[in-house]
Amino acid sequence: MSGRRILFVDRDGTLIEEPADQQIDSYAKLRFMPGMLPALLKLRDAGFSFVMVSNQDGLGTASFPREHFEGPQQLLLQLLESQGIAFEAVLIDASFEHEGRPTRKPGVGLLLPWLRDRGVDLAGSAVVGDRETDLQLAENLGCRGFRIGPGFGDWAAVAHELADAPRRARIRRTTSETDVAVEVDLDREAPARVDTGIGFLDHMLEQLGRHAGFDLALRCRGDLRVDAHHSVEDVALALGQALRDALADKRGIGRYGDSSGRGALTLPMDEALAGAALDLGGRPLFVFDGAIPGDAVGGLPTSLVPHFFRSLCDAAGMALHLQVRGEDAHHVVEAAFKAVARALRQAIRRDGRLLPSTKGRL
Repeated sequence: MSGRRILFVDRDGTLIEEPADQQIDSYAKLRFMPGMLPALLKLRDAGFSFVMVSNQDGLGTASFPREHFEGPQQLLLQLLESQGIAFEAVLIDASFEHEGRPTRKPGVGLLLPWLRDRGVDLAGSAVVGDRETDLQLAENLGCRGFRIGPGFGDWAAVAHELADAPRRARIRRTTSETDVAVEVDLDREAPARVDTGIGFLDHMLEQLGRHAGFDLALRCRGDLRVDAHHSVEDVALALGQALRDALADKRGIGRYGDSSGRGALTLPMDEALAGAALDLGGRPLFVFDGAIPGDAVGGLPTSLVPHFFRSLCDAAGMALHLQVRGEDAHHVVEAAFKAVARALRQAIRRDGRLLPSTKGRL
């Protein structure tokens, strides 16, 4: 699903080093874990929000006075906030293990608001801690868990796994007319593997993957004995959905693209000329200007080319303006696919950490 991703972070042994007595009750004991700050900044830039979840055995008792805890705790929060790391919640359980309270990790009692929030993508969220109980908490929440410490991992590995994760999607669309399977990896370039039963459409989809710069595997089995309409439409719908799923919350993408990269909106192929400009803002729209000569090219009816792009826009949540002109149908259609691909390359490229919208979501 697409939604807010949360990093549920343990404190002692994760954000800060844990002393031998397991109590950070003085400023002298406050030491950051190696690599913690750059990792949190990287994860923030990747769109994660932060929630601190910590067991503090007996906090508030004579053996661990609250005033001894609060000074180092507030300094920790202030130092992190000064560097751009803020926690949307700080959740502390002060019970002892033998009490068995549901608010103590790995119990989820303190995290019920996030479990109930439909705007939180738990599958895309993660728990980071230094103990087995943190991994159990992750399992109870239904998200990924990472353990930090000798023999396990470090903050750099966690940040790489979560922030640099390739944008992939796999879609299976099955109807009484077609069976379409699509896989995309937007962060890997590789020759496309396409088999739709329509040779020229295969060639165009190979061009789309190559010039858009992503890995594409697509197979379609359709009722070609009737005609190509169902196969073309369902291939476009499945591919559009795969693009939408792989982009997820779209944080950091270019969002907009055009076929020239300079605003000229021109891509030539011999006598044919095509131009494309698109927006991945989530509002589907297709505007077509021009004409494709002839009735078919390579077994693909030319009337289905605009229909392909309209269906792609509907499923991907994309606004696309496409212009074509030319005398040879093969050249016109191929120029159109390449123009859209070049525009798409710009739009899906990661070029920052911010969401490319003042609305706060796409």
